Amino acid sequence: MLEDLKKDATARMAKCVQTFLADLKKMRTGRAHPSLVEHLKVDYYGSDVPLSQVSNITIEDARTIAITPWEKTMVQVIEKAIHKSDLGLTPMTAGTVIRVPLPPLTEERRRDITKVVRQDAENARVAVRNVRRDVLADAKELLKEKLITQDDEKRAEVEIQKLTDKHVAEIDQQLAAKEKEIMQV
Repeated sequence: MLEDLKKDATARMAKCVQTFLADLKKMRTGRAHPSLVEHLKVDYYGSDVPLSQVSNITIEDARTIAITPWEKTMVQVIEKAIHKSDLGLTPMTAGTVIRVPLPPLTEERRRDITKVVRQDAENARVAVRNVRRDVLADAKELLKEKLITQDDEKRAEVEIQKLTDKHVAEIDQQLAAKEKEIMQV
């Protein structure tokens, strides 16, 4: 029973870390990466779909993303989606290829991005702690129902705290790496 709780906690905490990592990939660091735009929604015959499902996204050089739509009619729709996004990017079209140059980041913009990344990291830590709280509440319920002993409950508490510390440390490590990458000129 406690093993099930630990497995559940591990899976849920890992999911929190994975979500944080996915958010980090979407952050602009001055280097081109397909994940900057692939999540953008475009109107495809009446339904919103991710850009990655209607085009091929490649990297031309360190500061240029090339988007090749599978249908010629999608070029203007994709351009509009990039303009409407809050990424601050300006696409340039050459026939059926859309090139998105990434402007160099200013020092002020780097600091702003760092603040956003830190906020995301704090949200991820809070999510991990919420998982800990839920699992410990479940352990207390098991103790109330006399399905486990007090010793088992205390042991579970210690193990869940170790899991929490491990996942929070992983978030902090990823945060430090991303901050270093952002502040790099």
